[in-house]
Amino acid sequence: MEIIRTPAAMTAWANRMVAAGDAIALVPTMGYFHAGHLSLMRRAKKLAKLVVVSLFVNPIQFGPQEDLARYPRDLARDAALAEKEGVDVLFAPEAAAMYPEGSQTRVAVSGLANGLCGASRPGHFEGVTTVVAKLFHLVKPRFAVFGQKDFQQLAVIRRMTADLNWDIEIVGHPIVREPDGLAMSSRNIYLSAGERQAALGLFRAIQHARQRVREGLGEVAVLLSEVREMLAATPGVAMEYVECVDEATLVPSADLAPGVVLVMAARVGTTRLIDNDKLFAEVK
Repeated sequence: MEIIRTPAAMTAWANRMVAAGDAIALVPTMGYFHAGHLSLMRRAKKLAKLVVVSLFVNPIQFGPQEDLARYPRDLARDAALAEKEGVDVLFAPEAAAMYPEGSQTRVAVSGLANGLCGASRPGHFEGVTTVVAKLFHLVKPRFAVFGQKDFQQLAVIRRMTADLNWDIEIVGHPIVREPDGLAMSSRNIYLSAGERQAALGLFRAIQHARQRVREGLGEVAVLLSEVREMLAATPGVAMEYVECVDEATLVPSADLAPGVVLVMAARVGTTRLIDNDKLFAEVK
């Protein structure tokens, strides 16, 4: 596996591979890999001959009171894990290389980025779409793989890709969970033992919602009331939002039907966690 540290070197490598006729699959990450990240890499290897994993803690998607400084980082550890998965290139640039002095351009998606996480994290998705746009230009992928845990992010990137006419297939990969159901996240390392148990309240709420859908519940308002009540009654969990939205438009849904996704965000201690579930994927 090759580790590339500069945008110019990344572009030069990508140009050679594309000229040779080889397709590239990109897995954008902020590093500190867990099993969820590794599953994205394995998915990418099934899509294209070459896999590039970007490892970049993107400063412009963090708000002033967020965890940029303490976000977990371990390049040597991550490189070893990526190499074991057969990744061809780990692209790990410095912030100054991605945003050189004088940089002024941002890429923004309106509408989809405004609600849910966007409501409490102003500027976050503009930071995400800007860095992903830059990665698309540098890496020249035919495929890009993103985890479905960041469901709003996935929808925003799909919209950007379609709106800008990029010939890139955006692949959403299912959430990978711990054995007890907690959605895997690099930020889970922040949780104390007690907070880790409290965080399971999000998955218990999802399990409850799945069961209610299996029972034939069709009213979103009823489901949301029950889920919010469960989370409100879970010590240590501070709800930010719980909604049922259309999977493509993120517009709130009035009825429970295929294509509706339960999305939620909450704080457990100082850690912000998100989770979601395509409720009807569980109903056969």
